[in-house]
Amino acid sequence: MTSPYDQAPPSAFWSRTAARRAADEVADFYQPRHRITRADPIATAGSCFAQHVGRTLREQGFKVLDAEPLPPIVPRDIAQTWGYGLYSGRYGNIYTIRQMRQLLEEAFADRRPAERVWSGFGAAEGRFFDAQRPGVDPGGMPDAATVLRHRAFHLSRLRDLFTKARLLVFTFGLTEAWMSADGATVFPTAPGTLAGEYDPARYRFHNFRFAEMVEDFLAVRSLLRGLAPDYRFLVTVSPVPLTATATDQHVEVATSRSKSLLRAVCAELYETLEDVDYFPSYEIITAQAARGSFYRPNLRSVSEEGVATAMGAFLAAQTGEAAAPAVQRTPGISPSPAPASEEDVICEEMLLERFAGQ
Repeated sequence: MTSPYDQAPPSAFWSRTAARRAADEVADFYQPRHRITRADPIATAGSCFAQHVGRTLREQGFKVLDAEPLPPIVPRDIAQTWGYGLYSGRYGNIYTIRQMRQLLEEAFADRRPAERVWSGFGAAEGRFFDAQRPGVDPGGMPDAATVLRHRAFHLSRLRDLFTKARLLVFTFGLTEAWMSADGATVFPTAPGTLAGEYDPARYRFHNFRFAEMVEDFLAVRSLLRGLAPDYRFLVTVSPVPLTATATDQHVEVATSRSKSLLRAVCAELYETLEDVDYFPSYEIITAQAARGSFYRPNLRSVSEEGVATAMGAFLAAQTGEAAAPAVQRTPGISPSPAPASEEDVICEEMLLERFAGQ
């Protein structure tokens, strides 16, 4: 040997892989650290792209838990709009790991958000919303007391969910967030987007940094492994760019900053914690070999082909099987509704686009 690279496999060289491969030739992108069986109880959470991960696992017969299944009274064609079937709990999109930590500490450690109820505006004036998940009740509630009763029930279901689960699948989505002025509470959307009213004296913008996100994940891990020491984690990074940024940077520069940090956090977790696995959905969708083909014309929304390629690679690596064309259900697991395409994904962040013309 004249160099440590002499015996390196073809996948170690750009010229022998990326420069030659087709966009969907990603079979060797992922070597699972832990195998997931169809008997493993799974909880899913994260940003909008995480809806695809949960849907694929559910449709392929994995035991994705559903703590708040669709009630018979809710028509299936509007179920997603009301937060049913998107994740294992009806908490909506969780864009930051701080939000996930906050949710678990509220459920298990009696943490109370600085603001629990937001008032509606426009067509929803006179209605009230859960400030920690304003998107799951589009019409709002008649009064604040009703909001708090619904949240108490939601938290009780989450305690059951995360006690039963043994694998948390979490997709990191954003670093940008809006907080209470004292920094004690992070909100899933900017006040004034879905509900609430923006007041710079009450809220402030925060762009999470590497160390903060690692610390937040470790807190989530500590809490869950305190419930069950065999808890495992599968983390991913959303390949969806920011709709808008609250920084003074160009949105493309802000997106690069955000995704780079999120990917670095996942690398740190994977390299230091044996119970954490990383699935490279971000790399599959954004790879140069794809030449942008896995995005829709708006260059932001992931195409059906992109989702199918990423999740097909995941299934092939985990099970050795190709994605089955028909939905397969695990006995005893509620067949929750799930998005069929990127347009069907529920994503509050996209609502920021309406401010572009103001």
